[in-house]
Amino acid sequence: MQRPGEKLKQARERLSLTYRDVVMASQTIAKRRSSEEFAIALSRLADIENKGTVPTIYRLYALCAIYRLDLREVLSWYSVPLDDMPADALAIGLERTHAIGFASDGDQAVIAPQTLDREIDEQRTTFLSQLVRRWGKLPLNFLAGLDIRHYRYGLIGSEDRSMAPLIRPGALVLIDQTKRRILRDGWTCEHDRPIYFLEHRGGYHCGWCAFNGDQLIVVPHPASHQAPAVYKYSEIDVVGQVIGVAMLLDAQRRRARPQATPAGFPDL
Repeated sequence: MQRPGEKLKQARERLSLTYRDVVMASQTIAKRRSSEEFAIALSRLADIENKGTVPTIYRLYALCAIYRLDLREVLSWYSVPLDDMPADALAIGLERTHAIGFASDGDQAVIAPQTLDREIDEQRTTFLSQLVRRWGKLPLNFLAGLDIRHYRYGLIGSEDRSMAPLIRPGALVLIDQTKRRILRDGWTCEHDRPIYFLEHRGGYHCGWCAFNGDQLIVVPHPASHQAPAVYKYSEIDVVGQVIGVAMLLDAQRRRARPQATPAGFPDL
């Protein structure tokens, strides 16, 4: 199996570049970026190719720019699997609800063949495991059928039961950033009431919303036995409306302790 340095050497030789050519090219990039971190010394380039020295992220960037290589692929040569970062992140449970900042470019996952559309009747409940095993990873936007550029993901913290059982702790939520205006009416039951993902100075909230004068009230699910959170409208940012949820139904549950509603708080 070829070492990463050997692959970089082959990329350089395919372009008929000498060590000195690469050194000078890296200095050009360093000048453009106003940082010497991007510059590669001749001796260091030789060590990268022949001794297995791992380049810094700046030098790796420079080499990819010079050799016209995809940085994501080169990182995989060094056993840094960027495509698996979301999976690794989800394996680490965090107590607090948070937004997910990973890029959601459809090119970062293996997209199922076009024949998939003919094998799934979207009007009927379908068992997808067989399809996933046959075609590998599927991007989340396949399930939503949406233009993913307008959407973000959020992860409900493992200790956040504010919307349980509607949205359980550990659930992955899909957020529509184009729906930031909070609706005051238009629903007939809790399942139709819009749920919003919000950011404030201390972190994030996910829940129903209501107004009380100039205050924004983040309303939890009644079954959670948690008190509403109250903010001045100017102190909180609406990330968007939650339009999709993925969650495990057999996740380990903790009994929530009932919390008293603050005295004088309006019945929502």
